[in-house]
Amino acid sequence: MSIIIMILLLSLLILVHEAGHFLAARAFGIKVDKFGFGLPVGPTLYKTKVGDVEVLVHALLLGGYVSFPDDEKDCDLPKDSPERFANKPIWQRAVVVSAGVIANVVCAIALVMLVAVVSGQLPSGNYEIYAGEINAPKDAAIWKSGLQKGDRILKANGCDINNAYSLVTIIKNSAKENGIVSAKTIDENFLKLKDLNPGLSKDEIIPSGIAIRLPAELTSDVITMDKYALKGAKYYKKEGIKIDASLNTLKEKLEGKTVYTSDGKYSMYDVAKALSDGCHPINLQVERDGKILILNPIYPNKDGIIGIGLAAKQTMIKTDTVPSIVKESCTYLWDNTYMMMYSLGQLFTGNIPLKDMHGVVAITKIGGDMIEKSGKSSGILLAALISMNLAILNILPIPALDGGHLMFMFIEKIMGKPLDEKIIEMISSIFFSLLILLMIFVVFNDITLLVGK
Repeated sequence: MSIIIMILLLSLLILVHEAGHFLAARAFGIKVDKFGFGLPVGPTLYKTKVGDVEVLVHALLLGGYVSFPDDEKDCDLPKDSPERFANKPIWQRAVVVSAGVIANVVCAIALVMLVAVVSGQLPSGNYEIYAGEINAPKDAAIWKSGLQKGDRILKANGCDINNAYSLVTIIKNSAKENGIVSAKTIDENFLKLKDLNPGLSKDEIIPSGIAIRLPAELTSDVITMDKYALKGAKYYKKEGIKIDASLNTLKEKLEGKTVYTSDGKYSMYDVAKALSDGCHPINLQVERDGKILILNPIYPNKDGIIGIGLAAKQTMIKTDTVPSIVKESCTYLWDNTYMMMYSLGQLFTGNIPLKDMHGVVAITKIGGDMIEKSGKSSGILLAALISMNLAILNILPIPALDGGHLMFMFIEKIMGKPLDEKIIEMISSIFFSLLILLMIFVVFNDITLLVGK
């Protein structure tokens, strides 16, 4: 039932978008031949006539369209008819084309406000993260940290922790001997080596049989992330120098020693690299009984695990007055849309791989799960964000989308005449085919995600 509800919500968004085009067209006296739900690819499931408009439901329920007489070559409407879309001023055509996007934005605001009114609250997007049971070996660093079950985790390595994802990501990337070390850390450890062994230069191979002293205390990389990575809007990518197989061999020879006898293969800087790929501290700041405490460092193991459970409690914002309903609804949409736009930019720049691009199948599954676990309000809020997403994607200047039509109108305004219809049709057909291929790719990603759980 939760999945059915999510499908109905997604269907509503498509109908709202097409209704925007339809109502704007009728308001300007433009004749509408067809109102299609789904893409005109494959069989038509249902067809009927409502007034002078043909309503169709297609098998591929991944979109919709409004068709004007201009789209039909055999239309009997006179070429100079004021009911034709092409015979309207550019500003009216632009309004009709933009109306679907505007309808989706209005729908998004309405859905968020509906939740704000009915529930009396909206999610802030932030969570209180609490330490659960400690389940680690007795020699693990976490036992010496002072962390206790029930502590609220406020910061990790100076980063604000307001969701479990950010904490887990910092811990995972702080795994012992993770193979990537920053140049700054290596340089600092080299200086410590140099102080103990002043007779050796940076890149000089240490002669075989020469013993060098190793620092008792080493500098370690402390993993931090920016606000976008903390929110999951982009992947955290640890940058630095990769520790190769040869240096791993050297690292094994150095482990637990205070003096290293050279075998004539490595330089002082190589030794500094190998020494730098060790433990990475997690410095936690927690709240306990109303007091802020800074704990002793915790060091994850090689698998990026520190040995605690986590509990998360989402903080909610009250919306019990008209001003708070309006303000918090707009804030909720703005914050989430901004992060969504940032993530979209990361996708285009390649910082988020295409394999993580998902669509309607994954959204339906995730939305259904949200409704089942958190109630219908969560599904409605997700639908509101998807409505904003539809608006943003449709306004992009890509032929076959609303933004593409606006782009052609902009060119027409500059040139003083419309582009040749055959050119527009050819370009739109090419991009429509590319969009279909993209949809197939995204559905493949969705199915792979569901099969792999």
